[in-house]
Amino acid sequence: MRVQQQQTESAENYWQYVVRQFKKNVFAVGSVYIVVALGLVAIFADFLANDKPIVASYKGTIIFPILKEYLVDLGLARWEKDFVLANWKELPYDWSIFPPVPYHPNTPDKTLFSLKDRAPSSKHWLGTDDIGRDVLAGLIHGSRYALSIGFVAMGIALAIGILLGALAGFYGGWVDIVISRLIELFMTLPTFFLIITVVAMVQEGSLWLVMALIGLTGWTSIARFTRGEVLRVRNLDFVTAATALGYSPARIIFRHVLPNALAPVLVTAAFGIASAVLIESALSFLGFGVPPTVVTWGSLLSRSRVNISAWWLAVFPGLMIFITVAAYNLIGDALRDATDPRLRT
Repeated sequence: MRVQQQQTESAENYWQYVVRQFKKNVFAVGSVYIVVALGLVAIFADFLANDKPIVASYKGTIIFPILKEYLVDLGLARWEKDFVLANWKELPYDWSIFPPVPYHPNTPDKTLFSLKDRAPSSKHWLGTDDIGRDVLAGLIHGSRYALSIGFVAMGIALAIGILLGALAGFYGGWVDIVISRLIELFMTLPTFFLIITVVAMVQEGSLWLVMALIGLTGWTSIARFTRGEVLRVRNLDFVTAATALGYSPARIIFRHVLPNALAPVLVTAAFGIASAVLIESALSFLGFGVPPTVVTWGSLLSRSRVNISAWWLAVFPGLMIFITVAAYNLIGDALRDATDPRLRT
């Protein structure tokens, strides 16, 4: 049995081994399912929470308002006069199918007056904020901003960090010195306060600005990990053979060195996504993030400061932030253990 196991391990490549080790961590696998579920919620947010029907029959014509809205937003179509400024719920449909949460995160419910009316109920499952916007609809649509900020910001950081780290580790010498000093310079910057300063100088917050700032200030740890791994890999036999065959430095770096040096970088990327979600939530909570009309988890959480008795405004958005950050951290921990050769079993 032991010989058979050793033969199986020798037959699998490194990434197959990493996947096998990763699957041994039950919490990490569960976290992957959570991240996938959040991704699906983000993709289909308009079909899960919206004040427009998914499909309806209006004056004998089948219409798909949510799909039509995408075309309107892209400038490829426009609303007919019956639908301009119309209350979609009160239109005389022949029949209609609304999303499970029939509210848009930016549309307030004007029938709510007291704190008791805005509390969680059969009408608003997770309650509403102080101006009557549905919390569950805000959480569903807010998942788009949380995940997009995490992935886009970390994508920017990965592009910068991997490139500079690979150059520093492969070439060494003065290239390594310059890039290492640049890394140290960026590490001394107070990232969070720098982002607040830049965002505060802009007249109106922008989601893309927040993404860019998080990405442009979060690449240092990725560059350090990449540099260290490239330093290790560049002296291996297959790199020496590629150099002897006359391959260009760019081909050696991107075709031979980086694919064998990126495993530890994935660990940093997982933690970086969690950090980006936290930073955006903190910025929105303080009022420096995206515009006020954009509903994010952090902006929902900030509404709890208006009325401290509205406990649901603190509990549900805070719980979503905690679950998301914990899921990415658990994935990062599992990747770190799976890519560590000292823990090979």
